[in-house]
Amino acid sequence: MTQTDQIDFDKEMVGTVAVEDKDKLDLPALTTWFEAHVEGFEGPISYTKFKGGQSNPTYRIDTPGASYVLRRQPFGKLLPSAHAVDREYAAMTGLYPTGFPVPRTYGLCEDTEVIGSKFFVMSMADGRSLWNGALPGVEPAERRALYHALIDTMAELHLRKPDEIGMGDYGKPTDYCARQITRWTKQYKLSETEHMPKMERLIEWLPQTIPPQHHSSVVHGDYRLDNVIFHKTEPRVIAVLDWELSTLGDPIADFAYLMLNWHNPADGRAGLLGLDIEALGIPSQDEAVERYVARTGFPVPPMDWYFAYNLFRLAGIMQGIKKRVIDGTASSAHAQAMSDRVAPLVDRAYEFALASGMES
Repeated sequence: MTQTDQIDFDKEMVGTVAVEDKDKLDLPALTTWFEAHVEGFEGPISYTKFKGGQSNPTYRIDTPGASYVLRRQPFGKLLPSAHAVDREYAAMTGLYPTGFPVPRTYGLCEDTEVIGSKFFVMSMADGRSLWNGALPGVEPAERRALYHALIDTMAELHLRKPDEIGMGDYGKPTDYCARQITRWTKQYKLSETEHMPKMERLIEWLPQTIPPQHHSSVVHGDYRLDNVIFHKTEPRVIAVLDWELSTLGDPIADFAYLMLNWHNPADGRAGLLGLDIEALGIPSQDEAVERYVARTGFPVPPMDWYFAYNLFRLAGIMQGIKKRVIDGTASSAHAQAMSDRVAPLVDRAYEFALASGMES
């Protein structure tokens, strides 16, 4: 049993905790910034830190009249292009006027002198944050409706034409997977802590076998159950969060990342493998694909290559967390357990690559 198996994510990752000294903010400087940039702001400020957010520390900011969320980069030295709070801010700022469910943004601060790192402020979505893919305590019919909402919201994102919503310059529209493979290979190499032959084989094989990209859309890059907020009582997504990895790209690669949850072990997070999903009311992978295709019109090919690619990306991301654990700059209390996932992710990426035709 791994350390992640022992974590009750719904308990440990939802809600806030008191802020440790290493994560404290300069309240006078922050208050001055709020007064200048946040419409309708009236202090004083009190704040706590959300339990989740391995990458970018996230705070709940409370005032007598309103609550906000502040996301900042970690303090200290960062890997190039990592912790892109400016991209999160740009994505939500671009999508909010279109009616897509994202928080309202209030401002981006790129002056690291204010609190010690770049940050942005957004509205707080008051709803349900769900981490466990089995959705314990929920009736089967509502489970099904929640999963349908999760799939439909992603389809809604992919159907928005970037040029028509003012996001045509949010990224390069073509060669998404090639660019991602290059990016995460570089990030992995910069944070490498040990030699992994299977990872080296994937780095060699993936760029040579990329499927054709037929469409381009805004892609989230990390779309999963715990990155959305559901309405308190209705099976409806009211906010999609964590846009750090968003860009323009291949919607099928983005959708396949969500579908990975049907192949990830049920360990208390979004994974569903090993559960009786029919009894639980959760759609099968085939049903999920059919629903997505019906809404988007995008054909979904066999996904083994996309699964290998997405697990490779995840391994690169987790390797960055592992390096931050070693360096002492990781944000979440559970970063150590997350970092232990690197080798298993590489193993599973390798298995899907073999299933997709890679020679061992």
